[in-house]
Amino acid sequence: MPADYMGWLRREGRIVIVGASLAGLRAAETLRAEGFAGELTLIGDEPYEPYDRPPLSKAVLLGMASPHHTELPHRREIDAKWRLGVAATGLDLAAKRVRLADGDEVEYDRLLIATGVRARPWFKEEEARLDGVCLLRTRDDAVDLYRRLKAGPRRVFVIGAGFAGSEVASACREMGLPVTVAERAGAPLVGALGGVIGAVASDLQLENGVDLRTHVTVTGLEGDAVGRVRAVHLSDESVVEADVVVVSLGSLRNTEWLAGSGLGAGPRGIACDAGCRAFDFRGIVTDDVFVAGDVARSPHALFGYQFLSLEHWGNAVAQAQTAAHNMICHGADRRPHLWMPAFWSSMFGVNIKSVGVPPMGEQLMITQGSPAERRFVGVYGYQGRMVAAVSFDNTRWLEFYQRQIERGAPFPVEFPTTDRRPEGRQPVDADFPDPSLPSHGPMVTLSGYSPADQQLVFHPARH
Repeated sequence: MPADYMGWLRREGRIVIVGASLAGLRAAETLRAEGFAGELTLIGDEPYEPYDRPPLSKAVLLGMASPHHTELPHRREIDAKWRLGVAATGLDLAAKRVRLADGDEVEYDRLLIATGVRARPWFKEEEARLDGVCLLRTRDDAVDLYRRLKAGPRRVFVIGAGFAGSEVASACREMGLPVTVAERAGAPLVGALGGVIGAVASDLQLENGVDLRTHVTVTGLEGDAVGRVRAVHLSDESVVEADVVVVSLGSLRNTEWLAGSGLGAGPRGIACDAGCRAFDFRGIVTDDVFVAGDVARSPHALFGYQFLSLEHWGNAVAQAQTAAHNMICHGADRRPHLWMPAFWSSMFGVNIKSVGVPPMGEQLMITQGSPAERRFVGVYGYQGRMVAAVSFDNTRWLEFYQRQIERGAPFPVEFPTTDRRPEGRQPVDADFPDPSLPSHGPMVTLSGYSPADQQLVFHPARH
């Protein structure tokens, strides 16, 4: 190893990024912007350069944007080798090599893993192969689903009422298509925002003509003689005829390719420290493997240093930039990734935004506006302090509440202009489902204090 290893790395080293994603691209740009002049390789399992995913369930489904025009802009020239359309299948930490599906191996001096997540498929493989059973995660998924919706199906059936499923239902109603949504919980969005807000989302769907079925699971998909889906069977013994079924059961983190590598990787993601360095399975931090984006789980100071996983566009960018910076600098110059969790969605004409970690909340207070008018702010509390806030068409308050969360402000929320809380502003149970039960809902997931990930067994059957 050269005496000035970091100087050598910056001039001549080899950095490999697995995941030609938003996080992968922004990391590559940051590396070049901060002076990395060595060899840079990006590996991606899709045949496309990085593209923007949020429009796929919104503007693309409505025909307002082409899926072929969702490529992410390059902020600067990155002078990289692109290995697209070939998945990484293994990692040899000792030899510093990434194995590819085509049998090739790519050597590295520093590695960034940004493999993200994929849509959870329907659990019965034979039914999943029926024509008309769709997922929505990739550009190709969006092209296929848009083509089917444009053809005017008799009915669309959405399995799962999380954010993605609810956005699909919203697009269907905007296109004038009949749509049924099945949800095992009592309302949409309960895994992400709790039952109180879920009740508002439920009313929103019903008011917009969605056939919403809650407290039911799907027991099977029925095909016709030529292999096209024709009906959905539910746990209440009802049968709904549909010729398009969208499976929206959340996501799976792309970590299987790391099995046996020695990294602390599993179903909940890849554990890393606040500087984005990956842990091995023993809980020892590595020096040459970094993690960023949806696949990462890292400790967060604001939330008791529990490991936190976050599926969000802004987090992927911020974490990738931090990881890239830390990959090519000395320890004293490294910085932590402490981005505030946030996400947003748009459905049925309402913009929903959140900051913090709502599923951590025990109680909820409506502090501004009115749920009945679909325009309000709700604040979540945990053990006497604010941990999250959500807004429906009322985003102007979120920056204020973000600052309150960052300083550990007390909960219940104080109203200094009165001696007591205004009528109707009392804290109530946020009503989140039992965290031990399977859920596709949370966009932010707390996963304890151990870098080692246990092999969780999840049975999405009969959602």
